[in-house]
Amino acid sequence: MEPAEDAVRGGALGELAEVRVGNGTEGPRRYPCSGQAEIGDRRDDGLVVSKGANDLGGFLRSRRERLTPDAAGVEPGATRRRVPGLRREELAELAGVSIGYYTRLEQGVSGSASGAVIDALAAALQLSPAEHEHLRILAAPRRPTRPRARRSKLRPSVRELLAAMPGTPAIVIDHRADVLAWNRLGHALLAGHVDVDAPDMRIRPNIARMLFLDPHHRALYCDWHAKAQVTVAALHQAVARHPADPELEQLVGQLAVDSPEFARMWVRRPVRTCSYYLRELDHPVVGRVTLANETVTLPDDDQQIGLFYARPGTSDADALTLLAQSLERRIAPGTLSRKEKAR
Repeated sequence: MEPAEDAVRGGALGELAEVRVGNGTEGPRRYPCSGQAEIGDRRDDGLVVSKGANDLGGFLRSRRERLTPDAAGVEPGATRRRVPGLRREELAELAGVSIGYYTRLEQGVSGSASGAVIDALAAALQLSPAEHEHLRILAAPRRPTRPRARRSKLRPSVRELLAAMPGTPAIVIDHRADVLAWNRLGHALLAGHVDVDAPDMRIRPNIARMLFLDPHHRALYCDWHAKAQVTVAALHQAVARHPADPELEQLVGQLAVDSPEFARMWVRRPVRTCSYYLRELDHPVVGRVTLANETVTLPDDDQQIGLFYARPGTSDADALTLLAQSLERRIAPGTLSRKEKAR
């Protein structure tokens, strides 16, 4: 059974089939933040079964099966192992908890744990800071939550901010990766094939959907696999923070059905957090260009502003200038957007 089919059987965020992803070749470093993957990083996180997008037990199991006895400093023993990772009793001993208690956590019988236990498990599993924080979120006692509004709203001041930086490609997305706004250069850089007014339409562009399902957007990224990993990780973290969001659940379910690549990445539960990347793009107008990508979080709204820039005096900066000039030639009285015509 395909992973996507199994996802539908268990609900939009339900059970995904066991998937094992093989190792790949390493590439040049593109992620300066601690805990980030490198381009081409396809490390094998082991066999993972997800029984819910944000369940504590599934995440613990994924990291336990990823950690080998040798890496954990545990004697492998004489008995044959069915999986390369740690056994439950080995992890429980390393973390200083009883095997019964740990088993209840992993099987979902107990859905929360104390901060001390989470810290001990994170240390035993050798989690990165981002993974440690994700584990804390999953282990926090669940409070009744109201479903989020179906459509995120953008503050007018943020829209004005984007317009005030015409020489810097900029985009705003929400926790679902829906595009709430972009300035003209941001639109031209990332999605020139999409209507510039699309963020204001009933169905907004979605970065995750475009990345996995839109061949034009996919072709933009020379480092597509690395970008995809970060995108899937962001969706995992969003689901953990917003468990009562039906729109987010629908998005993940659709991607799991329509993209086998997304389904394979989703069950591996990637968790990576960084606000800075270097993106190598193959743009249809200006060709190959490498840009720094800074992400600024708007904490009040759970939205992010993505900014792209190049070091002055470089060929990449020249490429951005060329892209901006191409927009100036295209923007004539007859080519204004609907919104601009209404002003």
